[in-house]
This record gives sequence, structure tokens and C-alpha cells, in this order.
Amino acid sequence: MAPSIHRAGVAWDGGEDGDVRAHRVLLGTRSVPASCALEFGGDETRANPESLLVASLSGCHMLWFLDLARRKGFEVDSYEDDAEGLLDGKRFSSVTLRPLVRWAGEAPEPEQVEALHESAQARCYVANSVDFPVAVEPS
Repeated sequence: MAPSIHRAGVAWDGGEDGDVRAHRVLLGTRSVPASCALEFGGDETRANPESLLVASLSGCHMLWFLDLARRKGFEVDSYEDDAEGLLDGKRFSSVTLRPLVRWAGEAPEPEQVEALHESAQARCYVANSVDFPVAVEPS
């Protein structure tokens, strides 16, 4: 695969509503309200860098899983993940993905689902770029 460039931006205009940490994450034509995580004094109604990292890992895995399932002829009805990252005070020490997949047609055998998750994880660019374990615990 050829190298590619992926862009994101951030903009801070002095904070909003008294939250000096309030900013916007700029993704293409979209602007996502952001702050820092609640435990660091941020606004829990806004995205934060830590959750965005966990979401990136989750989304990357999901997109590969959906593609691989489709290629194998399996029809996914829905996919949800309750992903969780563990921050040890100065770095992430792990992220756990907990995907719940519902099948539209005939469901694959459990071994096939496990193989799809393993293959998705092996292909995920984001998971391959971090230096902490990313576990997958399907529901």
C-alpha cells in the first residue's frame, strides 16, 4: 500500500463557557467540540484526546472486521463496541475492545468470528502503531 497522509486539526479560541480547555477538533469539514477528560477538569459532554484515541482503535478494528466479514459472505446487521482504555497516570497501558456483532443472515461459527477479529486486529493501522496491548473481547 502506498503511503498516505491523514490530517486533523485543533482550534482554541480562548475557551468557551468558562472552560479554558474547550477547543474544537477539526476533521475535514466537521468540527467536534472537545475539552480534556473530566478527571483532568474538562467537560464530560465534549470529546477528549484520550477517548478519541480509544475510539480510533475501536473504529479501525470495526471497519476491518466489517470488510473481512463481507468478503467471507457474512452479513452483519449491527456492530457496537464498548471500548475502554487504561491510562496509568502518564501513558496508556492497554485498550480493550468489546465488540458486539449481530448477524443479519446465518451467523458464522464462533471460530470463524474469532478469526475475523484476529485478522481485523492484525490489519488495523492504528493498533499496529501503538506500543501498548489492544485486546479484543467479543461479547
